[in-house]
Amino acid sequence: MPAAGIAPSAGGKEYPGELTLFVTVTCVVAAMGGLIFGYDLGISGGVTSMSTFLKKFFPSVYQKQEADTSTNQYCKFDSQSLTVFTSSLYLAALLSSMVASTVTRKFGRKLSMLFGGILFFAGALINAFAKDIAMLIVGRILLGFGVGFANQSVPLYLSEMAPYKFRGALNIGFQLSITIGILIANILNYFFAKIHWGWRLSLGGAMVPALIITVGALVLPDTPNSLIERGHHDEARGNLRRVRGVEDVDEELNDLIAASEASAKVEHPWRNLLQRKYRPHLTMAILIPFFQQFTGINVIMFYAPVLLKTIGFGSDASLMSAVIIGIVNVIATSVSIYGVDKWGRRALFLEGGAQMLICQVIIAIFIGVKFGINGEAGNVPKWYAVVVVLFICIYVAAFAWSWGPLGWLVPSEIFPLEIRSAAQSINVSTNMLFTFVVAQVFLTLLCHLKFGLFLFFAFFVIVMTIFVYFFLPETKGIPIEEMSLVWKRHPFWGKFVPDDDLPASVVAANLELGKTGSFAKAL
Repeated sequence: MPAAGIAPSAGGKEYPGELTLFVTVTCVVAAMGGLIFGYDLGISGGVTSMSTFLKKFFPSVYQKQEADTSTNQYCKFDSQSLTVFTSSLYLAALLSSMVASTVTRKFGRKLSMLFGGILFFAGALINAFAKDIAMLIVGRILLGFGVGFANQSVPLYLSEMAPYKFRGALNIGFQLSITIGILIANILNYFFAKIHWGWRLSLGGAMVPALIITVGALVLPDTPNSLIERGHHDEARGNLRRVRGVEDVDEELNDLIAASEASAKVEHPWRNLLQRKYRPHLTMAILIPFFQQFTGINVIMFYAPVLLKTIGFGSDASLMSAVIIGIVNVIATSVSIYGVDKWGRRALFLEGGAQMLICQVIIAIFIGVKFGINGEAGNVPKWYAVVVVLFICIYVAAFAWSWGPLGWLVPSEIFPLEIRSAAQSINVSTNMLFTFVVAQVFLTLLCHLKFGLFLFFAFFVIVMTIFVYFFLPETKGIPIEEMSLVWKRHPFWGKFVPDDDLPASVVAANLELGKTGSFAKAL
């Protein structure tokens, strides 16, 4: 049986409130935290395709390129030191997200965002003035610490500030800023590649998005949830009135206070994650980010210039193609912002999965036909390379309105307050772990699996699409504090959620309707 959806009126509450200018501006500024992650994703691949950068830091890769232009195209860039440069950031982000969980819970979402901006700025500064690989790696690690803090706090901040009817669109602002960061990085790479020391400008440019999130964290208000969690009830009431645009916020405030009081009784949120009733949440916190990375998207985003150079584009042409892919990414993410609260999360997941699968198979066929097993391509016709880029763009579009934004949105909106910071940390850590793994092994996999690498990721797209169909319920239009109702209604996960874990308002509403027996039976 496929996963069930649920209407927000089905026993849940509809809190008063509207989409105010204040909450819109607040969420837009907070979403800029995604710029640092996106900028790094875009800048890494472009910099590692610049010959001056390779010559200075990775001479063996540079010499392999220059010595024999007819070498196996699949293995041209296979270098462990090169992949360590790229992937070290994600290992650092994994570690820092654990610390960020405690900071986010005890000191608020704002402080965690502030730490993210400062650490990212320090890393960008070191990379811009790097003299050797050691400085590069230290800079990357600091960048990773910044990404870990920002990715931990920003999605939570957005989900908690946004009115539940518009939560999807406002939360996806985070993913949109990631895609804008990627696009800006690709454009800068294209122009800076023409300058001998342009790689320094590309790496140092990360200081700009770092400053944006740092200043933003200083001026933004904290979320009502976080203020209540830290005992500032009066301030939370004022903030809630501002972000909802109405005076009557007592019902939502009381529910937030009740959720916070229940959360305060939880002494060990990490240990509690293992409780049976949190099995659905823990499963999603692990599998959604795992699947997001195994769509293969970061292979494209990390290494788009390298990959396109490999399939026959010149250096400038490959960087320009990466810009085109970045533009598609931004536009398609905007489609998700428009449709996520209209069409729902499941519809976008399923359509995006089918579209990615078709494109990956076609890309594998085109590259396989031209390069074969030995990677010898000869002259690649321009039209042939253009077709490959076209299908890469269609694939990127599918990801950008499905697994890209929803991979961050859905986990951030399903966790109850008592485990929210810990579960989000698991989500970010899993994401960074498998981003690290994919980045670390991609060039080696390309060398050995050749065009089959795209079929490798296509297999995972099949698995994740089946998983969404059967196990992910629709969360569109459900207040975060009422989310347990969604799991109780699900044909598989319902058995894990006890009746006494449901919101009191839902139980009372069903009693008034004269329903008897357990809630599960009543439904």
